Amino acid sequence: MKLRRKIFDIIQIGDKSNIVSRSFDFFIVIVIFSNIGAMFLETFDELEDYYSILKAIETVTTIVFCVEYVLRIVTADYLYPELGKVKSRLRFLISYDGVVDLLTILPAFFLTGFIVFRMLRVVRIFHLFRLNAQYDSFNVITSVLYDKKNQIISSLFIIIILMLASSLCMYSAEHNAQPEVFKNAFSGIWWAVSTILTVGYGDIYPVTFLGRVMAIIIAFLGVGVVAIPTGIISAGFVAQYTKTQSTTDYKALNIKDIVEIKVDNRFAGRTIIDIRENEGLDPYLVIRDSMSILPTEELKLVLGDVVIAKRKKRK
Repeated sequence: MKLRRKIFDIIQIGDKSNIVSRSFDFFIVIVIFSNIGAMFLETFDELEDYYSILKAIETVTTIVFCVEYVLRIVTADYLYPELGKVKSRLRFLISYDGVVDLLTILPAFFLTGFIVFRMLRVVRIFHLFRLNAQYDSFNVITSVLYDKKNQIISSLFIIIILMLASSLCMYSAEHNAQPEVFKNAFSGIWWAVSTILTVGYGDIYPVTFLGRVMAIIIAFLGVGVVAIPTGIISAGFVAQYTKTQSTTDYKALNIKDIVEIKVDNRFAGRTIIDIRENEGLDPYLVIRDSMSILPTEELKLVLGDVVIAKRKKRK
């Protein structure tokens, strides 16, 4: 039991306090890069004389992957302590990490034709950047995508509709002029994608006057439509960053410096920036009629507001 617990502590990524665990992380990084590097170098005909060395590197690193995979299965009950030994191991096998680990190993044995699976090894490298479970950068990305999933799905649905409509319109305008290029309504999908996404490869293009007019309109619509999910995600990152910064600031506060002020005639009508500059207070939250308000600089206080603030240290 103690040995398995030690193994679990070592192979779990992100434990900075454990030197052996950190060393294992760096070792795995080297193994991953060695494995992928050997795989890339094997594609160069000029390095044919070194194929045996590259194969040996790939074999050794794959063995390391296999050993790590088995160890993770054996210690899965520590990863999912609320489950039993059997259920915890089954849970790991069907988890994201377990599936990725398996897919990075299988090609070396009998899925040699599925070279694309080997590229999944690079996914493992992202596990090494977990700083902690709450505020790491990758978790911020995941949180933003999850919070904005409905808006993103809606915008992607609009893009798909525009893409299909563009393909159908271009087929109607260009089929007679270019029957070998626009054979059916779906043959314009490639052109629609490259145009709407503003890539414009130029391998397929309209030649009729009507087709070119529609292409101009579609290109303009594409710029605006593609910008929608970009704006949604950007706004989500700003909101998440602000939320994270606020939480970090609150954690650093000393409870002795926190004051609660009920707004009277002295503070009513004054802005937050005025309070900060002239009263030696740094407001963190304004409570108004059971509603919590983040204190922007231009926010004006009204009678009855409750302000949670920090006293600024006088120089």
